[in-house]
Amino acid sequence: MRYNETKLAAYFADAPEGLGLEYLDMARIPRHISCIMDGNGRWATSRGMQRAEGHKAGIVALREIITACVRLGVDVLSAYAFSTENWNRPQREVDLLMHLFAKTFIDELPLLKRENVRVVFLGDIGALPERTRKVFEYGMAECEAHTGMVLALAVNYGGRAEIARAARRIAELVRAGELEPDRVDEDLVAANLYTAGLPDPELVIRTSGELRVSNYLLWQIAYAEFYITDTYWPDFDRWGLLDAILSFQGRERRFGGLTSK
Repeated sequence: MRYNETKLAAYFADAPEGLGLEYLDMARIPRHISCIMDGNGRWATSRGMQRAEGHKAGIVALREIITACVRLGVDVLSAYAFSTENWNRPQREVDLLMHLFAKTFIDELPLLKRENVRVVFLGDIGALPERTRKVFEYGMAECEAHTGMVLALAVNYGGRAEIARAARRIAELVRAGELEPDRVDEDLVAANLYTAGLPDPELVIRTSGELRVSNYLLWQIAYAEFYITDTYWPDFDRWGLLDAILSFQGRERRFGGLTSK
């Protein structure tokens, strides 16, 4: 776990009551925190604003959570940005999101470079509009050598599609005679997922109060702890993150009958 005590203390100064760093066990910060960023549109409409303003505000919130996770020494932060089902939204909103993705990635590159964050994408970014895809590929190349936290952005991602993709890749190896069927195990499946090489999420945070996983990381979250908050994503901040981590640290984690705390 990588963190700078001075930067950590400065970033979490003036904490609300009960959310100070003194309550945290820094040895038990989740290695991988995953966020289902829900409620951007509802945040905007509740304020009489266009849904686009909610998506813009959601980007500001993600920036804060990225910085907070870097300060806390989190190894991986993943975020559900655009699902395969989101293509069914109004075309105007989809076009706006694709534009925001590209613009935001360019705008945030200085932050990612300054914080030594490596970026990977979960999902089929090859199916994105050309400009968005090229920006993503450029950004990944710019951050490829970074050795700090991994930011894994799920874009054009669906959990069932990911598992089906892994099954096809394994089936091709079997058909080519490069793999015997009885060699197929959980490790091999995991190695063919978009998250290959990353630890599974330990903590999944979902905003806006929804109680579902929405086809997200279905394989990887098998033993994750969930934290649900009614807060819309644009209002989720570093203090909400600390509250989620404190909740995580207060639980007994059981893996098939074993207890880990």
